[in-house]
Amino acid sequence: MQVVARERKNTMLEVNKILEKCGDCNRLQFLMLFLFSFINVLSAMHYYSQTIITFLPKYWCADGLASAEEAPSKSSCLPIDYNETSSDSCERYDYELYMGYESYASDMGWICDQAWKLTIGQSMFFVGSVVGTLLLGYLADRVGRLPILIVANVIAMGGNMLTIFGTTLPLFCLFRLISGFATDSNFVMMYILVMEYMRPSLRTVGLSICIGIFYCVGSMGAPWIAVLARTWRGFLIATSLPFALVPLFYFIVPESVQWLISKQEYEKAVACLKRVARINGRQVEESAYQEFIEECKFSQQHLKVAPNLLDLFKTPRLRRNTLILFFKSMVITLCYDAVSRNVQGLGISPFVMFTLSATTILPACLVIILLQDRIGRKAMASISLLLSGIFISVTGAILFAVASSAERSATLLVTLSVIGRFGITVAYNSAAQYATELIPTCVRGQGVGAVHVMGYAFTFFSAFILYTRTIFSPLPEIILGFISLLGAGLCLLLPETLHRTLPTSLEDGEKFGKNEKWYTFSFMEKRTQSVAALATQNSTMKSHSNSVDSAAYF
Repeated sequence: MQVVARERKNTMLEVNKILEKCGDCNRLQFLMLFLFSFINVLSAMHYYSQTIITFLPKYWCADGLASAEEAPSKSSCLPIDYNETSSDSCERYDYELYMGYESYASDMGWICDQAWKLTIGQSMFFVGSVVGTLLLGYLADRVGRLPILIVANVIAMGGNMLTIFGTTLPLFCLFRLISGFATDSNFVMMYILVMEYMRPSLRTVGLSICIGIFYCVGSMGAPWIAVLARTWRGFLIATSLPFALVPLFYFIVPESVQWLISKQEYEKAVACLKRVARINGRQVEESAYQEFIEECKFSQQHLKVAPNLLDLFKTPRLRRNTLILFFKSMVITLCYDAVSRNVQGLGISPFVMFTLSATTILPACLVIILLQDRIGRKAMASISLLLSGIFISVTGAILFAVASSAERSATLLVTLSVIGRFGITVAYNSAAQYATELIPTCVRGQGVGAVHVMGYAFTFFSAFILYTRTIFSPLPEIILGFISLLGAGLCLLLPETLHRTLPTSLEDGEKFGKNEKWYTFSFMEKRTQSVAALATQNSTMKSHSNSVDSAAYF
């Protein structure tokens, strides 16, 4: 019986047990949360730099227009005195800069018949994010999380600094592609490391507070850094230089113990744990480390070596869960991108609109803190998408109903945009932890990267969806609302991860949540499941109930 019980032990539980001895809520964890907060500020400014450097101010043709004359009320590519018999070409344009900020578009004159250049350059950022996230995610499962964290942030700094010299279309496209290459990996690697070293019961609270406060600060502060810098070049320099501090993380942040175990690098894993214990001021007997190594070796006797992303599609349940995660990421990222980019043309300064929109990040994270560990990951994902779908659909109906009211439309559009950003931010942030917990440790870097890539790739369609407004006013909201509701339904087919021992191997992933029903939620378990069913489902966890709080395991 002792052998059978030992065979059922999950490596995750062994790591959690030894980490508790080394300290899972102490100096190192608070230091890592501080560094994660710094990463959040950098990531926010890096992601939104794509929008801020391309702000398009009001412009008009200056041909034949005296400097003292009043500017037109709206942007125009045509000469002021244009008529059917005159020329529609313009040699020189004037701009009304927002708060004196000169963007790339106004500096390069990429407007009107040159506007396509800016669109192509912007698209290269997302092309880079797709390729970079996949490649860096693959490398993270080969060389480790910590090196890729550093490399990704150095690439982000290099791409933005090089963009300063991108004054031609080929160079602009190349440098924006390099900058986009780091997007997501520069954030998610630190996210994974912090989650692994945090006490399970504190992960949602700790991570959500860091994201809520500091990603919000970075997002709100980015446009005002641009105003202070006055030019897009100054903005890129100011937001890129802090990335130079990230390589110093190598001397503080330990490598992923779970990744080292999956690579059977047991001695290096113990070295990381000893480093954790030393920083936390804990004394751990050498015999505890040796016992940990022996238990890990025993649990991995029959594990497949070096699995890859494609292995997620070889078994039916893993394949289904992975595809649902892909679709959910597509829906959420598409809606998030469309809402966050909608800061111009609303009747107020895009800097003010950008700041107002970013204020929703903290309340959204607080909602996640209050609810996610109470109602469970599945309920949070499905309910947030359901409410987002309903809200987006209602927004379309309201916009259609008040389209003729010019005086009310600006205020209403701003209000709806801010509320819409709040709803989709809740869904976006809660989805990140859910995907990270569901994908087995052995392919987590590649899997999480692929999920995010599918989301980024789907943003290519946002422009086409928004363009359907020219066909029928509320059509974009109808499309976005429908796919949000569909995503909410598919989330019901995913297993719950709250209070579960998370999968380490592909075999664990295939069996994970096998007996769950689509209508079963974590907060309903005590009322909907028998004691025998709960005992069967959580048999592994009950043997470790004194050391496991189990909000999430890596």
